[in-house]
Amino acid sequence: MSSRTRFLRQIGVYGYDQVEPIILAALLSEDPLLLIGRHGTGKTYLLNSLSEALALEHRHYNASLVSFDDLVGFPYPDKDGLSIRFIETPATVWGAESVLVDELNRCKPEHQNRFFSLVYERRVQGMPLTKLRYRWAAMNPAGEDNGYLGAEPLDPALADRFSFIVTVADWSDLSAEEKAAVTDPRGDGAISRDGGELRQFLSERLTRFKNSLQSPPSHLLGYASTVSTTLGQAGLRLSPRRTRQLARNLLAACCVSDLPQERLFRLVLRASVPQIATGEAAPRETIDGAHRVAWEAVALTGREKWLHDFAIEADLAKKAGLLLTRCPDPDTGSVAVSQLIAGESLERVAAFALAVQPHLLESEAPPVGPDGLSDLGRIFAEASEVNVEVEWRDAHRNPLNPPAGGKWDAAVPGHEAAIKCMAAWPKKRRLRATHYLNHLVGKTRKVPENWADLLRDFERCVTTAGKLGKNEDIKSHGTTTE
Repeated sequence: MSSRTRFLRQIGVYGYDQVEPIILAALLSEDPLLLIGRHGTGKTYLLNSLSEALALEHRHYNASLVSFDDLVGFPYPDKDGLSIRFIETPATVWGAESVLVDELNRCKPEHQNRFFSLVYERRVQGMPLTKLRYRWAAMNPAGEDNGYLGAEPLDPALADRFSFIVTVADWSDLSAEEKAAVTDPRGDGAISRDGGELRQFLSERLTRFKNSLQSPPSHLLGYASTVSTTLGQAGLRLSPRRTRQLARNLLAACCVSDLPQERLFRLVLRASVPQIATGEAAPRETIDGAHRVAWEAVALTGREKWLHDFAIEADLAKKAGLLLTRCPDPDTGSVAVSQLIAGESLERVAAFALAVQPHLLESEAPPVGPDGLSDLGRIFAEASEVNVEVEWRDAHRNPLNPPAGGKWDAAVPGHEAAIKCMAAWPKKRRLRATHYLNHLVGKTRKVPENWADLLRDFERCVTTAGKLGKNEDIKSHGTTTE
């Protein structure tokens, strides 16, 4: 699924298209996020809507009004007399999964110090907040020259604990389409729901993010190091911790966005400079200039560029084409297959293996090495030989032969569209598609709700692989074109 799906629009949030990759990256990494913008630009609405879409136990505090007791509850001694407990209320922070601290730069310094621990350590008074995942904050631009009396710049140490610092667009920055959507009052008061799409997207990308943390690309690390040095030379210091955080931000953004990497890196850098919140000079031209220097120093070429192009390609058919006709060498192909298996969903990996593996095996010089062929072969075998059979029939209830040790009778949303989608296919391809769907049922113990879409993606991937498998690069008998 592409980040261009515009998840924020699906939950009724408009005007954030330009920074959506940053918002998604913050959700994926679960690192602290700070929004800075003028009043009425939807900062609070966005963050509260995200908590609704993700079904989080949420707390919303106004930092200019909150007291410490509001956060932790009323203290009382424990029975042993040696420790303190707190009387919890619906507003206390202990059970929260997400916390929004609004008007962060209007609260007293002592409260900022308490929020420091919450933001950076997920702790209050040294006590862990075991359920807390997301820490968000919002503030107006600091300084009287911005028209906000009492809005002070953040302490540099606190600002540095926010991984992503996003400057929010004002009315004059919006497109005509965004202005029309923002103006429409029909969404007021509605609960933000998207049928679980955002949660599913983040879940699918989480494995890829964790793997990338274990083996970050060398060009990405080089970019973060070079840009930090260049900014320092221009008088804009990034601490060593901040440079490491920039690399983490870049990895998260690459996992959620299909923007061209040069453009994405610039966007992430702009949202990773803490001086934006501290009142220090952080000119956009200085940040963009450092980006250009760093990008030119590490611009992708050769093998790394191909791996990047393969990883971000959202269309399975095009991904198959990249592997079958443009892969630089078998070792690179094996790396690509490994990254595909680690970072993509079960549905996409199974479809890719069923479509591509036969051509790789029949090729005289496959573009994937032994390790990659073995990995794809394992998935191909699992998808071709499953113990779950689906009785295909035109009915609203679709009985499934139960797997070993269990049984169920599942409704199949969209199965009529799936049957129609396969009706005109040649027999062999229809059989392969049935294996594919049965494999998904057997693995997940549930019927995919988007069968029709999965089948269309599968069919396009098989068709592309079949055509390319006949060319001079991949000498094949075209098994999957049947």
